[in-house]
Amino acid sequence: MRLGEYQELTVVKTVDFGVYLAKDSRGAEGEFRVLLPKKQVPEGTRAGDRIEVFLYKDSSDRMIATTNRPKLVLGELAVLKVLEVGKIGAFLDWGLEKDLLLPFREMTRKVQPGDEILVTLYIDKSSRLCASMKYLYDLLELDPPYEKGDTVSGRVYEFSRDFGTFVAVDDRYSAMIPAHEDCSHLKVGDVISAKVLDVKPDGKLDITLREKAYIQMDADAEKVMEIIEEFAGVLPFTDKASPEVIMRETGLSKSAFKRAVGRLYKERRIEITEKSIRKI
Repeated sequence: MRLGEYQELTVVKTVDFGVYLAKDSRGAEGEFRVLLPKKQVPEGTRAGDRIEVFLYKDSSDRMIATTNRPKLVLGELAVLKVLEVGKIGAFLDWGLEKDLLLPFREMTRKVQPGDEILVTLYIDKSSRLCASMKYLYDLLELDPPYEKGDTVSGRVYEFSRDFGTFVAVDDRYSAMIPAHEDCSHLKVGDVISAKVLDVKPDGKLDITLREKAYIQMDADAEKVMEIIEEFAGVLPFTDKASPEVIMRETGLSKSAFKRAVGRLYKERRIEITEKSIRKI
């Protein structure tokens, strides 16, 4: 009896409130049998028939079978809607009578009713099925139908200082925005539009929110100008500063910052001194 999976079981006993299923027609009493409630039993079902069912636990913590198709099974990912948030976690709509619990400890951010979140399914220490927003990386697919330059849609699911922002393209393919790109305006669960920078040999995608350099330059220049104004018109470093300082203060890579400063200088909106950039 495999919890959280589809499997074919044999009808071994019929009762007023449904049928009992077992691995085969010799199914023993007790833990080797599972109930399929009457409203789930296909018409004309008889002892010995094989039925494909999904196994989960009911509100009384008893294993039960259903012929309904849940939106999520073990080893897969799905986007589920948050129905409510209680004392122990959030409850998600996964297509079955009993809602799926997402424990607080399995959240990567706080969720609210109405949110649509990417989750996986696992069996907890009490042998119950629960949802998790963690451990999604290894479950994403590595055969995307995309090429360099394609525009894709994806859902942010994790941030890493060392690597970048992890995104599930189409909620199924593994992708990442490089760490040098500013994603501070994003949060887990955001759906973004991005361009494919590269398709790696292992099938993972490198993607970017930025346009081509000559298109992005205008937006970056305005961003740098706003930052200069926030510093009362004098930015206390130049494009000779370390990439780490530039990224921390502006959210831009050093090369993007240099292009933006060059644009502003050419337009005579700034002057560059040895240690600062000043608004004219």
